[in-house]
Amino acid sequence: MNAELLLMFTVGRDRAYLYGHPEHKLTSDEYSCYEDALAQRSQGIPAQYITGHQEFWGMDLLVSPAVLIPRPETEHVIETVLSYVGRGDVGRKLLSGQSLSDFSTQRTSSDRLRIIDVGTGSGCIALALAKELPLAEIHATDISPAALEIARANAARLQLESRLKFGEGDLLRGIERSAFDFVVSNPPYVGESEEESVQLEVRKFEPRNAVFAGPTGLEVIARLIPQASEVLKPGGWLVIEISGTIAARVQELLAGWKNVEITNDLQGIPRVAAAQKT
Repeated sequence: MNAELLLMFTVGRDRAYLYGHPEHKLTSDEYSCYEDALAQRSQGIPAQYITGHQEFWGMDLLVSPAVLIPRPETEHVIETVLSYVGRGDVGRKLLSGQSLSDFSTQRTSSDRLRIIDVGTGSGCIALALAKELPLAEIHATDISPAALEIARANAARLQLESRLKFGEGDLLRGIERSAFDFVVSNPPYVGESEEESVQLEVRKFEPRNAVFAGPTGLEVIARLIPQASEVLKPGGWLVIEISGTIAARVQELLAGWKNVEITNDLQGIPRVAAAQKT
C-alpha cells in the first residue's frame, strides 16, 4: 500500500489512473523521484511526510515533521463535539426539523458558538469543525510556530482562513475567561514509560512534544483541565482525545465536572473524554 501511495505521489495521479493505465511508463525524472521516495520510506520515514499530505474528515491536509500526522481515531473527537452541539437549545432546534448549519447561521455574533482547539498541529480538528459548523467561531492555538504555519496553510488551501483565528501559546494561557462553548484538544497523552510500546516511526519521526506528555502521560491534560474550566462558559464542554491507559485517571482529574463520559473507538479502546462545566 505504501509503494502504491508513493507511486501515486510520484506521477501525480490517483489510484483509479494507476489501475486504468498499467501501460504507463515512468519518465527518468519520475523513476528517480520514486526511488528516492522508496528509499526514504525504507528508512522509516512516514509516507505522509514524504508526500506531504494526509486525508482527514474528507479533507486533504498538508503535513510535515512539524506536526503530528492526523489519524482516523481523532475523528471521534469531531463526532463527539457534534453530538454535544446537538443537545440543549441547539438540539431542540434540530428536533423541530431545522438543520445544525441553519441554526448556526441564525445565531447573532454575540451568541455565536465559540470553539477553541488547543494544540491544533495541522489544524485538522479546527478545520473539520469549521467545515461542519459554517458560522461557528473557531480559534486554534499551538505552542509551535512551525505547526501554526502548517495549520494556516491548510486553512488557506481549504478556503477556511476567514473562519479560523490562530494564536501561539502554551495551552490556554492568556485566553479570555468564560468565553467558549467548547474546548477541544488532541493533546500529548503518551507516558515516557510507554515509549517502547509506541511505533518506531512515531518515536523517531513525529514531533516528540506532540506525542509524549511526560513520565505518566497525564502531565499536559492535568494542566489543560483546570485551564479549560476557566475559559469555558457555564455548561460548556471539554472534549479531549485520550488513550485507554490513562482513561481512569483522566476521569479522576475531571472530578467536579458533570456529565463525564468516555467514548470508545471502533476497536473498543477509550478514545475521547468529555465533561461539562458546572
